Amino acid sequence: MSGTLIRIGPVAVRVRARTVVTGIAILVVLAVFVLGSLVIGATQHGLADLPAVLTGEARPSVTRSVLGRRLPRALTAALVGALLGMSGAVFQSLSRNALGSPDIIGFTSGAATAAVFQIVVLGGGMLQTAVAAVLGGLLTAVLVYLLARRDGITGGLRLVLVGIGVGAVVSALSSLLIARADLDDALLAQLWSAGSLTGRGWTHVAALAVVAGLAVPALLTLSRGLAILEMGDDSAHGVGVPAERLRFGAMVIAVVIAAAATAAAGPIAFVAFAAGQIARRLLPVPGVLVGTAGLIGAALLVGADLLAQHLDLGMRTPVGLVTSLLGGLYLLWLLARRI
Repeated sequence: MSGTLIRIGPVAVRVRARTVVTGIAILVVLAVFVLGSLVIGATQHGLADLPAVLTGEARPSVTRSVLGRRLPRALTAALVGALLGMSGAVFQSLSRNALGSPDIIGFTSGAATAAVFQIVVLGGGMLQTAVAAVLGGLLTAVLVYLLARRDGITGGLRLVLVGIGVGAVVSALSSLLIARADLDDALLAQLWSAGSLTGRGWTHVAALAVVAGLAVPALLTLSRGLAILEMGDDSAHGVGVPAERLRFGAMVIAVVIAAAATAAAGPIAFVAFAAGQIARRLLPVPGVLVGTAGLIGAALLVGADLLAQHLDLGMRTPVGLVTSLLGGLYLLWLLARRI
């Protein structure tokens, strides 16, 4: 394997020239989308206004617009997209299947259903809804893990199929809860279920940054073992890697970060699925491309949110609707190429 091995404590990362160039290119795209989010809107700002905002010399209205609304929304989108992208890369590695992403195999649906239950039955609340989403994602993951386990092994196509089935059931429960709720609660739950970044502030940024700060080192630590696990459990056992324990640990981390992203922005479809797939196509190398998938997920969601804010549909378009539309088209294209 070519590249330079960089070790920081227990974390070892192999850096390749193509990986670095690709990462820089994605960062440039992400920066362009973030800058676009800051200057484009109902009130247009120029790029020259941004340094003045940072130095405190801008007009108060510009400062409130950029620092109070647009920047935290863009950073929330970037962090949610990054967490979803990393989660998707891990699940696609564990299942060895392109469809193995948290939004397709039911974990995001479980988080969303628990949040809807909190809103329509227990009275909602921002913090309570976020906690319910995380717990719902974890409970769904445990259920899928137990149902997919056979002969002491969990993974592969069985994990995907069980996850799709469980996801369909919990999605039906969510629809039933909304249908039986009071009108106000039903509207609030429906809005949340659409996936939106409207009104996201610095509290969301701080919470997601903490989750990312804990998850990234953990996933990088597990990445070498996951790369070996992709070759099969027998190969993993042959080199001393505890396959099932590693699979369970990686799944827990991936579920937690996907549930945290869902708690912050509602269910965002196809970002986790697409980010891992695009990363594989840009960097056809062995291993789990956690960092690259995270950067791609961030760029995808910030770009989708920028598009959602300016689609002329006569309404505030939820970003989840945009990712569903674009992700569905991408999935159709991917299937058409493989059939």
